[in-house]
Amino acid sequence: MNFAERMSRLGTETAFEVLAKAKALEAKGKEIIHLEIGEPDFDTPVNIREAAKKALDEGWTHYGPANGLPELRKAIAEEVSKTRGIPVDPDEVVVTPGAKPIMFFTILALVNEGDEVIYPNPGFPIYESVINFVNAKAVPIPLREENEFRFDINEFKSLVTEKTRMVIINSPQNPTGGVLTKEDLVEIANTVKNKNIMVLSDEVYIRILYEGEHHSIASLDGMKEKTIILDGFSKTYSMTGWRLGYGVMPKDLAAHVTKLMVNSNSCTCSFSQRAGIEALKGPQEESYKMVEQFHKRRDVIVDGLNKIKGFKCLKPKGAFYVFPNIKETGKSSKELESILLNEAGVAALSGTSFGKFGDGYLRFSYANSIENIEKALERIDNVVSKF
Repeated sequence: MNFAERMSRLGTETAFEVLAKAKALEAKGKEIIHLEIGEPDFDTPVNIREAAKKALDEGWTHYGPANGLPELRKAIAEEVSKTRGIPVDPDEVVVTPGAKPIMFFTILALVNEGDEVIYPNPGFPIYESVINFVNAKAVPIPLREENEFRFDINEFKSLVTEKTRMVIINSPQNPTGGVLTKEDLVEIANTVKNKNIMVLSDEVYIRILYEGEHHSIASLDGMKEKTIILDGFSKTYSMTGWRLGYGVMPKDLAAHVTKLMVNSNSCTCSFSQRAGIEALKGPQEESYKMVEQFHKRRDVIVDGLNKIKGFKCLKPKGAFYVFPNIKETGKSSKELESILLNEAGVAALSGTSFGKFGDGYLRFSYANSIENIEKALERIDNVVSKF
């Protein structure tokens, strides 16, 4: 079979590959502590599940509008208006099956072959994958530990050229937990404001923030019309399997993204969307409790990792990942990922899974119980102490 050349440019998510290896070991009887997958370990709140059951009983099992149910788009517009402090019209909202399609569709709609897209590295691997897929040039902005994994603004400015068509930002960030400051966002905005450059702002971890407050670049003067806000329900409401996400963008772009929805998915699952309305408009206590638990786990895993010889770990300000420096162990990121999985029974991800600038680091997701995190720390210490 001859595959299209473009398929060679499409990457993957290593988290699912490591998960498959971990599951294979579990099938052989080995106990694995899962710290590799970026998924909240909490159940979807009861009120949201009940809303989905009610929607099924009421017959919300048919096609809906390609851009999303009007009631959900209205609820999203109100939520984003409130949380970002900008006026949002429902016609500026497109609902998609998960948040990933917003990355895919906006890059397809805005970026031509040979154009340049600046993206964070280490960063969510699908950014680079989709940029390469459309045959554009992926331009990494390194996120460095000494800068708390934020943009080096001078370096960022040096990467912007006449060919730059998009800048991708992610705050709070996967895999580092880093958070861009308002000052960072102002500098980024001032750099792109008067140029033919759009900003894709991945804000899926907006609620999972432990220090300060979230700032969206879309809220800065003159930036709403130049920004695509990417958000969804997976992280905030522990709804990963529901596949429900959305983008907020200028109306003319929303029309093109809707056309891409028609050509690919037709529409997003209707009863999932009804559950999404309840998620936004119903009680928020379970979401807040989840973040409180993540906060406690963060402190446990950071303190524990910093006691392990060869590990050095910053305390992340958001998301539910830590990104410790493991260079002093003498092992590469991929080597240590394999050793921890096979010898310690701890599934983690090599920093290189998130780009070349992740070399020398590991990513641990602390979406697991404190008991399991403490057990994992003990196992890691025992294995690492041998070398």
